[in-house]
Amino acid sequence: MGRGSAVITGASSGIGEELARLCAADGFDLILIARRVEALERLADELRGKHRIDVRVLTADLADSGAPGEIVRQIGAQPVDILINNAGFGVHGPFAQTDWQEERRLIEVNMIALTHLTKLLLPGMLARRSGRVLNVASTAAFVPGPLMAMYYASKAFVFSLSLALANEVEGSGVTVTVLCPGPTRTEFDQVAKISGSRLFRGSAMSAADVAREGYDAMMAGKAEIIAGARNRWMILGARLAPRSLLAKATRRLNSTAE
Repeated sequence: MGRGSAVITGASSGIGEELARLCAADGFDLILIARRVEALERLADELRGKHRIDVRVLTADLADSGAPGEIVRQIGAQPVDILINNAGFGVHGPFAQTDWQEERRLIEVNMIALTHLTKLLLPGMLARRSGRVLNVASTAAFVPGPLMAMYYASKAFVFSLSLALANEVEGSGVTVTVLCPGPTRTEFDQVAKISGSRLFRGSAMSAADVAREGYDAMMAGKAEIIAGARNRWMILGARLAPRSLLAKATRRLNSTAE
């Protein structure tokens, strides 16, 4: 057995996979959650062999409203020391034209599943007076997001909720941290169909670098971390700019037109 257990959603690739590696290297047993069982099993085999920890794989579609409850049922009585809500995706296009079913899935995954899992697992942490929650938001949380309106709004929700919870649990032995990456080299841009946007034509951080900043902030008990010095400077400027100006700038970045 490791030094405790970590539950990680969206662990099959990208930032979630790298966070799993960091937890494993620190000796945490893992419960890895995603839809792609083959990718999860490969990662689980690698981390079991390398770090001699226990790794469980749970396949779940977090767009299913019953998934969080089923995940907690399968975890059973095992105490959860770390909850990392990483799963999320984006939908690109004008709001009036995007597919409602895809955006409904986005709401379920990005907001409802994250909130429900936290609701189910946080009380046990508080009862034990020990635990850490890391919610993955985005620098999108700080600006309006034309052409990805629902994604940006969902990350603003995650950011606000996380900071409120961080305040509520102060002094309890439990911490809540929100990680806000900027453009990151993962599968996100391909799934959202924005690989050709101006946002992803510039520099992007590696998933490993983002995960390291988020993991270190979580372990230090910080309430928030914007990954990357460049992103921190950008958001500092965004906090001072008019929202209408930010919306125009973000629309240009999210556009896939030349």
